[in-house]
Amino acid sequence: MSTRPAIAASPVADDAPRPSRRSRHGDTREDREAAIVDAGLDLFLEKGFAATKVDEVARRAGVAKGTVYLYFPSKDDLFHAVVRRSVEPLIDVVEDLAHDPDAPVADVLKRVFKALYAEVVATDRREVLRLIIAEGARFPKLASYYHTAVVRRGGAALRSLVAEAVARGEFRDGPATRRPEVLMGPALLALVWTLVFQEIDPLDLDDVLAAHIDLVLNGVKASA
Repeated sequence: MSTRPAIAASPVADDAPRPSRRSRHGDTREDREAAIVDAGLDLFLEKGFAATKVDEVARRAGVAKGTVYLYFPSKDDLFHAVVRRSVEPLIDVVEDLAHDPDAPVADVLKRVFKALYAEVVATDRREVLRLIIAEGARFPKLASYYHTAVVRRGGAALRSLVAEAVARGEFRDGPATRRPEVLMGPALLALVWTLVFQEIDPLDLDDVLAAHIDLVLNGVKASA
């Protein structure tokens, strides 16, 4: 699993076009939309939400300014698209895993943790969290959208899964299973560490994932 540091942001002059993550967009609607979303994420991370201008997004994506508005009527809508494409697919996976009635809950949780590390912590998708931390206080609507689209949905799936494990007798009833948000603690540590300290003190995400699984499952499993 890759533990490479997040891509360093570098200032770009307003009049200097720079390719987005997709160096060239195609001619389909989906290609143009993806190019705009990639450009929006790049610029939000480089300049901040407030300082990013729609015409800059258009230049970075290689489209006309009016095309950006055709797909996204406001910067808020563009931010929502960034979240949907970067993080929400993982939440879909978590919800699907949480509704597997035949698998032991401990196995499902392992799969959830592995998906979280593989799809977010170890990839540039973690940069969306950097954006939320940096801009959430100034733009509470952005934080609210992220909470609704990601935190609330993921939390509901996790609570349902843990409650089912307690009801089956797989997990013990206790403080950790009554507040299952704490079970995600090691992943949040890994996210923050890779965002801030990875170049100084690289984190071995395979080791952290193994420790996360060991800590959680041995902490909440029912006594034999």
